[in-house]
Amino acid sequence: RMSRHARQLRDQDINPCIAETDASRKCMDDNNYNKNMCTAHFLKYKSCRKFWHNIMMQRRRNGVKPEMPTAEERKKMLESME
Repeated sequence: RMSRHARQLRDQDINPCIAETDASRKCMDDNNYNKNMCTAHFLKYKSCRKFWHNIMMQRRRNGVKPEMPTAEERKKMLESME
């Protein structure tokens, strides 16, 4: 059984960077935990976290709930930026 925290980390509506997390983990597994081989994955993860953290802080300041947009909302936000 997964802990509540572990379930939240796997929840698309709470964690916007699941794909980047999984890619980093897979890279580490595939490259015998040689971090140098996975730098690009780490940078993608870091920029994903930074991007959504800024959105969350902005929503918090503006009193928007939930502070983290749902997976569906995030998808629409990203599509509107393309």
